[in-house]
Amino acid sequence: MTRWTPDPTFYASPRDAAEAPPEKLAYVAAFDRTARRPDAIAVVDVDPDSPGYGTVIGWTDLPYTGDELHHFGWNACSSALCPTAPHPHVERRYLIVPGLRSSRIYILDTRADPTRPEVVKVVEPKELADGAGYSRPHTVHCGPDGIYVSALGGAHGADGPGGIAVLDHDTFEVRGGWEADRGPQFLAYDFWWHLNHDVLVSSEWGTPAMIEDGIVGELLLGRKYGHALHFWDLRRRRHVQTVDLGDQYQMPLELRPAHDPTKTYGFVGVVISVEDLSASIWVWHRDGERWAATRVIDIPAEPADPELLPDLLKPFGAVPPLVTDIDLSVDDRFLYVSCWGTGELRQYDVSDPFHPVQTGAVRLGGIVGRAAHPARPELPLAGGPQMVEVSRDGRRVYLTNSLYGAWDDQFYPDGVGAWQAKLDVDTERGGIALDPRFFPHGEDFRGLRVHQTRLQGGDASSDSYCFG
Repeated sequence: MTRWTPDPTFYASPRDAAEAPPEKLAYVAAFDRTARRPDAIAVVDVDPDSPGYGTVIGWTDLPYTGDELHHFGWNACSSALCPTAPHPHVERRYLIVPGLRSSRIYILDTRADPTRPEVVKVVEPKELADGAGYSRPHTVHCGPDGIYVSALGGAHGADGPGGIAVLDHDTFEVRGGWEADRGPQFLAYDFWWHLNHDVLVSSEWGTPAMIEDGIVGELLLGRKYGHALHFWDLRRRRHVQTVDLGDQYQMPLELRPAHDPTKTYGFVGVVISVEDLSASIWVWHRDGERWAATRVIDIPAEPADPELLPDLLKPFGAVPPLVTDIDLSVDDRFLYVSCWGTGELRQYDVSDPFHPVQTGAVRLGGIVGRAAHPARPELPLAGGPQMVEVSRDGRRVYLTNSLYGAWDDQFYPDGVGAWQAKLDVDTERGGIALDPRFFPHGEDFRGLRVHQTRLQGGDASSDSYCFG
């Protein structure tokens, strides 16, 4: 996989990425909640000039069952162009696809036929446990020196601590656990970095026992899920500081740092406040020599007839937004916020990260609303905007609707279905609109649920840059 020249889908700067040709394919993680059939990677045609636009044109079944595909990523990306990268001639070729329930990690080669990725290696749970001390791999990021994979659980049956494993770019062997000194960190979820500043940031969800059978009301009301950010010395792999958001702010999940490598701020979405069921967005930033986090967006719960609510929410008579994903455009201008509970996707202008301005919103699905897509206005939708992915040029936003099998069943007990949608963005003034031509759903995904989308050539949440 070594190249004489850098991969043309690696971009030295965010500006270069935004000016690159648009994506033609999207890769989508699809999973069988019953664990009786293999999970799969679906390939969707996203070229508007193609006769197959908006349809599933490729499919790769995995060799086992019971994986529950969730998040996945590329083996290499624009960080390979950083001055510190020891592997400047790797290529964006392989999808690194973890099974959140099985602890397997699949390596899929996209080069021979990008519409039919081929499974070329399986990292077995024992390899991950023995090599890194972890289980339940979750998030994949392509670093300049290897493939970083967050994990929720410990090894050999231990529920924690979770952390980060590192895989080799070339062999995909497990190099080991990343942390040299984890300090007080125990819960894990997402992680990202400011490469030029030697800073890694991580967030918290819960251990496998806390999340795998659905949200546990006693733990939530007891404020036992994650509620802190952790800051690390990236080069020395040492914990530096914990920033506690307050234990009422349960589950700070997705991290989206500024793409501009000179900046040291980023956004994190908090799923729920146990005080009023609201969701919130926070900015982490420098405060002198220390790190701090400032709440910049609050999204309130929406009153609802208890008879229309799942059992977990009936006593509250309201639908929480449940912010379960966020994404930041490559130019750092627009932040997208998925409100999986109410069925809303919000767009904010965050040119001033401390004073966001809402510039757009659409609704699809929702626990009570069940808003339809314009392509099928007669079809009420379950689930809601969940995983959100933004194209490199910021003109297109892709959504899928499943969160996590057990949580789907809890909040949408009549079934969550499967759908993917695309929005067009007014990049000048702000604003978003659903594309009526793009709506793969239901049996297009062969009865499986769909979670994360990755775009061919990279996207707004796959790459990091070292040049401005």
